[in-house]
This record gives sequence, C-alpha cells and structure tokens, in this order.
Amino acid sequence: MTHLQAYRDEAGVRRALLIAGGRRAPLGRLASSMDLVETGHFDRLGYQRLYFAGHPEGSRDIDPQGGTVAVDAALLWKQALAQRSGAELGLVTQFLFDATPAIDWARRVRQAGIELPVRIGLAGPARLQSLMRFAMDCGVGASLGVLQRRARDIRKLLQPVTPDAVIAELQAHRATEPGTLIAGLHLFPFGGIAGLSGLAGAGAPARLRAPRRTLPARGNDVRPGGAGPARPPPAPG
Repeated sequence: MTHLQAYRDEAGVRRALLIAGGRRAPLGRLASSMDLVETGHFDRLGYQRLYFAGHPEGSRDIDPQGGTVAVDAALLWKQALAQRSGAELGLVTQFLFDATPAIDWARRVRQAGIELPVRIGLAGPARLQSLMRFAMDCGVGASLGVLQRRARDIRKLLQPVTPDAVIAELQAHRATEPGTLIAGLHLFPFGGIAGLSGLAGAGAPARLRAPRRTLPARGNDVRPGGAGPARPPPAPG
C-alpha cells in the first residue's frame, strides 16, 4: 500500500489502470489485478476510478488454448466489483488496428451482462515497422492483418500510420448504436509523443467521448491518461 498511498499523497493520483502483465508465474502473492483490488487498498485510499484491460481479440496469457472462457469470467468479476467498489470502473482495450473486432466484442460482452464503459486502445501516429514490432511483441490478434496488408504497398512503407480510419468507423458505430459500451479512446504513443499530441489536439479522442457510465457504488447510491503505458500491456489479470 505504500506506493499507492505515495502516488495519492504526493501526486494527487485518484485513478489507476491495473494490468497484471504476461508472466507465466507471479513473482509474489498477487497473481492478478483482481487479487490486488481484493486487498481493498484502492477503496481505503479513496481512488475514484479503476480501469482494467479488455481484449477484443482474446489473450493467450489468460486463455492459453485460445477462446475466451477465462477472460470472460474475469470480466464478469469486474462487473460484480462495480457494484461493491467505491470507485467507478471501466475497461481499456489492448491496442488494435481494425474497428470491427472492437465493435463485435463490445456487443458480445454487453449481451453477456457487462455494463462497464470501454475505451478502445489505438496506436498514435508511428512508422509501420515500429507498429508491427509492438503488435507482435504484445500479441495483437487478427487486426494485425491491417498492417500486413499495408506493408505490401511499398508506397506506404515510409508513411506514418495513423488511426484516423479506425476512429471514423468507431464514430459511425456510436452514431448508429447509442447504447454501445464504447465510450472513448486510449492512445498509445510508442515514443511518438509529438504526433500523439497533434492527434489529441485535433480532437480525435473527444469525438468519441460519451457521458460517463456509472454504476451504483456499494449498493446504495473515462478517461485514462492519453499517453498510456510506455510499453502496451499484453494481458490483464
């Protein structure tokens, strides 16, 4: 709890993105982000918003044999947590390069009873080679094909890749499906802070911003930092 309290007291931190990582075996007694939350430290310290990872394209770290059984069970746990935590909860997805998996996933988990607002992870403007390297390192799924198809066009090899097309598709989805869980974006810079700042300054994240979804806290009663982690998370716990 010392670090969490220091972040709160020294920097005014009141929200956290909780990522378990991709280790096969935990280094200590906390094996997942769920274990960390169950300690009660975040509620005791007054953290106001907690974000967990979402995986529209699945996660081999959580479901090693494929499928979504374990990752879906984790989402249901997080939905239940929203009913008893003093914090507002939300999901931030792994970065992807195609809107379709994100939209399909948001519909599916909503039908399964998930009501948490979702911010879709997108890569900020970056070189194609850099994005492909990060995508393979982090286990990005089917949407990696978007980059692979682009790589076959030699004219585009030296041009920066931007998320404009994906943002446009997400905008169209929100316009035709007002009840969608998709509430905004989470941008990963991959070292391109200047390009990311330009994109954010142009209003890309704001164009997807939705009224914050809230759930009853403790039975009685989004947006993480745009820069994101220095290295994107492969999986939540």
